[in-house]
Amino acid sequence: MQLFLWLSVSLIGGLLMSRLAKKLKLPAVTAYLVAGLLLGPYCIGALHLPGVGFGTLQEVESLNLVSQAALGFIAFAIGNEFRLEQLKGMGRQAIVVGILQAVLTTVLVDAALVTLHLIKPDLISISSALTLGAIAAATAPAATLMVVRQYKAQGPMTKLLLLVVAIDDAVGLVLFSASFGVAQALESGQASLLTVLLEPAVEIVLSLALGAFAGWLLYRIEKYFFSRSKRLSLSIGCVLLTVGVSMAEFEIHGVHVGFSLLLVCMMTGTVFCNVCDFSEELMGRVDSWTAPLFVLFFVLSGAELDLKVLANPLVLLVGIVYIVFRSLGKYVGAYASCTLTRCSENIRKYLGITLFPQAGVALGMALTAQQLAEGEMIRNVVLFSVLVYELLGPALTKKALIAAGEIQTDGKTNARLANEPKEPISLR
Repeated sequence: MQLFLWLSVSLIGGLLMSRLAKKLKLPAVTAYLVAGLLLGPYCIGALHLPGVGFGTLQEVESLNLVSQAALGFIAFAIGNEFRLEQLKGMGRQAIVVGILQAVLTTVLVDAALVTLHLIKPDLISISSALTLGAIAAATAPAATLMVVRQYKAQGPMTKLLLLVVAIDDAVGLVLFSASFGVAQALESGQASLLTVLLEPAVEIVLSLALGAFAGWLLYRIEKYFFSRSKRLSLSIGCVLLTVGVSMAEFEIHGVHVGFSLLLVCMMTGTVFCNVCDFSEELMGRVDSWTAPLFVLFFVLSGAELDLKVLANPLVLLVGIVYIVFRSLGKYVGAYASCTLTRCSENIRKYLGITLFPQAGVALGMALTAQQLAEGEMIRNVVLFSVLVYELLGPALTKKALIAAGEIQTDGKTNARLANEPKEPISLR
């Protein structure tokens, strides 16, 4: 009974809050996150009313299955943006921008936090500074995808953005694994090439291989069904199966082997959309089915935000430095890499702003980083940044897309119709 009450209150509360957000001209994603904050353990949940809100963070975490499933479908949808006809025109730009902006962000945050260490050594250690710098590279694909879908954003920057946030996950994984390995070596005095180079490489390769096999298998099985409803059911089942398998972890001759849920499901969507001639129509049906799941994902994400971190002034100080230099890194990195690849002026000016959101991937990295001596501080800094980025990021993404001319706000002209592409998209 409690489970159904939590799910229903979360879904209805998020949708009601979105009506208020529409009047304030805010994205629905922001409304869902605020609804989660209100239902969380620091607001309505603190009243401990049966079935209304979440009394503890553990109660929110008990619904983690919903969040994992939603992340799988989000990654699957982003993978469908990697169609060969689009990659021919912008694949090189997406790869260059995806790698350079992530690396520059890590370098800037590392430099800022190491400087902070030199000024006040007892505030943050070198190992923590390096780890936070790598976490800064991660971008949240979920909030970005939801804003794009809500406002039917169309144009060269939108296409490039969806490709970049997908590439960003792989780059962030490599940067974090390398930096975390160095941080552990600094604390223990022993460097390990196994954790710095081999394990992240194995994780990426196996994730891509598993995703490619799942996408091919989905297509082969889909061919035996002709009913739209059965094909939809099969697609949902396959994505859920892929999410489940990607959670597996094991060791082979001392090498820790795991998978990245986002990379696996992105690759599944990429392979499926490129080998299946009816994938576009099927994805439209999957998107309509997953709409309530995404609402629940963001409401639960909002309820999971730990407001206790705001009471620690040291965390706030490190967090502010982290946020300022991460934002600077994303903007400057995107601008420089877009200039290098000769993207249009609009893309150079506004793409970096759309890369600000940060959530699930960064929190997962922070959870791993808790093995360090200052692991709790790292987690709290990331929690603080997620609180800021998740509440402000979607609105900034919307404004950037409007400024780039890829969203027309609803008014006398319907944005959903006005933003339909009328000609082939070019980045130049």
